[in-house]
Amino acid sequence: MLRLYSAIWRASAGRQIILILLSLAVAALAAAPLEFQRDIVNHLTSGNIEVNHLVLLGAGMMGVILLSLTLKWVLGYRAGTLGEDLIRLIRGRLLARAVDIEQEGQGLRTGTMTTAVSAEAEELGKFAGGAFADPVVQIGTLISVIGYISSTQPGLGLIAFSMIVPQIVIVLVSQRKVNIFVAERVHTLRNSTDRLTQADIEDATKAILTQFDDIYETRRKMFLWKLSAKFLLSVINGAGTVGVLMLGGWLVLQGKTDVGTVVAATSGLSRIQGPTAFLIAFYRQVSANRIKYELLLELFGDNPERYRRVDT
Repeated sequence: MLRLYSAIWRASAGRQIILILLSLAVAALAAAPLEFQRDIVNHLTSGNIEVNHLVLLGAGMMGVILLSLTLKWVLGYRAGTLGEDLIRLIRGRLLARAVDIEQEGQGLRTGTMTTAVSAEAEELGKFAGGAFADPVVQIGTLISVIGYISSTQPGLGLIAFSMIVPQIVIVLVSQRKVNIFVAERVHTLRNSTDRLTQADIEDATKAILTQFDDIYETRRKMFLWKLSAKFLLSVINGAGTVGVLMLGGWLVLQGKTDVGTVVAATSGLSRIQGPTAFLIAFYRQVSANRIKYELLLELFGDNPERYRRVDT
């Protein structure tokens, strides 16, 4: 993983720093709407409702939301265009490598190179665009929201935090197995596309069809692991929501907290479920792209540094 991130940083360090700063700004605003929501609910249940104060709170909440969405738009645009630029860069390097192979008189594996240029380069480039910014904004959001919930009611914050730990364990265990299937699938697909470029395609047909069956079986096993992990993660999220409502309701009945805090905590749980799900998917993506990056390096032979371009 370090090797992959090192390569991404060398290729786009300047633009990645800007994306990280934007991500931190988005994360810093993540909990602000919850505080406005809490104040609005408490104001409505206080029995002393002032319309001007209610409008002011609503305007403040909408202002924070608009600022956050604007920063997310800029972040998404810059990350997307960076990803496309890196896709172009990878494809250019692969083409340069193909020319070198031909000039050196080596046998060019046309099918493998075609797959790398068309599919693998695009997947890796898209990932690289948000490789740093995406986890920063999501982890920052988790810290911001859980920190806010804990500051208003530590017990509810503890439930929110306890939802994350078991999910991390489940993902780490399941993803190790999925990574094996990812590598098997890429190798099998490359081999089958190489055979498709052979002159005597009829003789290779049976072997290719068998490899297609192998790809299907690999994907089927991946689905079993991914969906089973997703089921467990959803159970944990559901249990967390119920736990917050039950504990929050009990605290309200005991006069130890207010309704606005419980509502904000419940909304906060939905806010952390999004980043948690994203980080889980991102970790899977990192693992898969690490494997694809290592497989791409195989195509560059013994001197991949020859094709390196440092971002300026």
